[in-house]
Amino acid sequence: MTDFTMKTGADGVAIITWDTPGKSMNVMSMEAWPQLDALIDEALSDDAVKGIVITSGKDGSFAGGMDLNVIAKMKESAGDNPAQGLMDGLMGAHAILRKIERGGMDDKNKGGKPIACALPGTALGIGFEIPLACHRIFAADNPKAKIGLPEIMVGIFPGMGGTTRLTRLLGAMAASPFLLEGKLSDPKKAKQAGLIHEVVPADELIDKAREWVLSEPSIVKPWDEKGYKMPGGEPYHPAGFMTFVGASAMVNGKTQGAFPAAKALLSAVYEGALVPFDTALRIEARWFTNVLMNPSSSAMIRSLFINKEALEKGANRPDVPDQRVKKVGVMGAGMMGAGIALVSAMAGMEVVLIDQKQEAADRGKSYTAQYMDKGIKRGKATEEKKADTLNRITATTDYSALKGADLIVEAVFEDVGVKAEVTKEVLKHVGKDCIFATNTSTLPITELAKASDNPEQFIGIHFFSPVEKMMLVEIIKGQKTGPRAVAKALDYVRQIRKTPIVVNDARFFYCNRCIIPYINEGLRMVGEGVAPALIDNAARQLGFPVGPLQLVDETSIDLGAKIARATKQAMGDDYPDEAVDEIIFWMEGEGRLGRKSNAGFFDYDEKGKRLGYWEGLAEKYPHAEEQPDLIEVQHRLMFAQVLEAVRALEEGVLEDIREGDVGAILAWGFAPWSGGPFSWLDIIGAPYAAERCDELTKAFGARFSTPDLLREMAEKGQDFYDRFDQQKSAA
Repeated sequence: MTDFTMKTGADGVAIITWDTPGKSMNVMSMEAWPQLDALIDEALSDDAVKGIVITSGKDGSFAGGMDLNVIAKMKESAGDNPAQGLMDGLMGAHAILRKIERGGMDDKNKGGKPIACALPGTALGIGFEIPLACHRIFAADNPKAKIGLPEIMVGIFPGMGGTTRLTRLLGAMAASPFLLEGKLSDPKKAKQAGLIHEVVPADELIDKAREWVLSEPSIVKPWDEKGYKMPGGEPYHPAGFMTFVGASAMVNGKTQGAFPAAKALLSAVYEGALVPFDTALRIEARWFTNVLMNPSSSAMIRSLFINKEALEKGANRPDVPDQRVKKVGVMGAGMMGAGIALVSAMAGMEVVLIDQKQEAADRGKSYTAQYMDKGIKRGKATEEKKADTLNRITATTDYSALKGADLIVEAVFEDVGVKAEVTKEVLKHVGKDCIFATNTSTLPITELAKASDNPEQFIGIHFFSPVEKMMLVEIIKGQKTGPRAVAKALDYVRQIRKTPIVVNDARFFYCNRCIIPYINEGLRMVGEGVAPALIDNAARQLGFPVGPLQLVDETSIDLGAKIARATKQAMGDDYPDEAVDEIIFWMEGEGRLGRKSNAGFFDYDEKGKRLGYWEGLAEKYPHAEEQPDLIEVQHRLMFAQVLEAVRALEEGVLEDIREGDVGAILAWGFAPWSGGPFSWLDIIGAPYAAERCDELTKAFGARFSTPDLLREMAEKGQDFYDRFDQQKSAA
């Protein structure tokens, strides 16, 4: 396969075209690098070539970056000494890009051929690092295009010169949003920020790049000029020093030290700024090697991109014909139903939003209007788009409006009787092929399906709140749910551009099954006298967006009390959480229901801003004189969740560990750096995990007992992804 081809025109301009076979967007592979290198050598050595333009053969894009499947396996394929193998490979790529950057100039910056890059559209990762090495970057005026370096979002950082070049181009302060936050820009904003040089009409892209190449331009990069000074000051300059102090505070404030790539990137920028450019590239490569050698990077890439993308493309979809939704009925116009109507209408579906009262239905529809108005203010939507979206939603009390719907999503009050009544009424008005989905976070799907005369067409679709922001949707199969219902749910979730996981029916399904022990362990520690700040900060330093106590406040304490009562009634004498209930019920009795009441584990001001932990909590549960070790607190919080994930797999609630990992990160922010519960167990190893479970069980009780599956894997020295990864099994 040939990724790069070259054609030289009569004017002496060589056009190198990147066109990865079989891909809708170019991605760099290990095999493609030598092709690019050979063509650059050929063009630079050919006297007939006056200059080079590098562009794409893909319509509307330049490149999506490095093939993430390749990055995830780089360490495995780097030989007996993987660190050295990675370093050598990176320096080989740096040499190719440096060759482009120098354009054949000698040591005195004489001679050389100009090399321009012409971007038809999106240029990400290595797809922007190659242009950064060129002498001038032209971009087509394509408002849908995204330009930037998003590597930090997948647990790595720009390691092919992007970190060093962008810092030297813009200065550390100006480069930080693009490096540390992965900020992407459209072409016009990219030009304003100094990322690219010119934005031109798409049909003039190559001609403009050609003209520049033939204009005999200066091609010496600023950092190759004698006397170059970094914008904003070097680290030893007072201004530059303060930049790095601020950047360090920002990184640690946002990541709590849990994400290795951010710290490595900052180190590469700081150390690289102290030395000449070529030495800085070597420093960048060393830090990038360090990140690639860290199991966190491959785990993040695997879960957040490879596995997530596979699930979104229907990795576990039944083999039935296309089930895309044309008309959806949403039962219940509360916050959840209103959000479901919004995302469905935005995806182009006809929506019927039904509530008991017309006023409530209209209020649910107005949620879409308010959302679109916010988008218009931010320049993300137009009045025309708002009108089109609202026109797709019919807000009514009339069930007959559901005629022709091929999917119903019921989002009424969490009560079996209420849901059954609505189910029966809906089925009187829809066709026999209509799939009925219930949005519930706790009620058994198999039980709810009894209200339907066709349980094969009954399924659970569990949205997370707020619907428009949360990317995960948990699809739950009841005991009699058929394959067409599963396919319908998956196709619908794909239409609304969210990530699905499919699980089997069981108490709390998968996500809540794991979230609740996390919360409960935090509450138990409060009862034991552990300082609330230690509990929440221990979680945040693991990479969780919020600690368990803050999470209870956000989701509301009375909801926790309601779930506890229902669970206790269902489990009877087997109920294990009396110690947790004591705290929750007491808080409920005190009227401290969380953020919604401006009073919970935290105090709040009149605007709902957290002011600090409520002093009354320490009066009721005094802090122990001796506080536990941070690692002990963290292990209790982590194992409380991951053991439930293992039990869910053991019991068949989870059928695919990829769904367990992706679901955990997207649903409740499980330590993204780890790749998810099963990836984390693979990182620490099953033998250590089982040993630690035994210690925690001895100290804190049977909830930490080692599942049989984990014990067996520990004895055999197995990893979850070696044993259960369905992609590997199919290979």
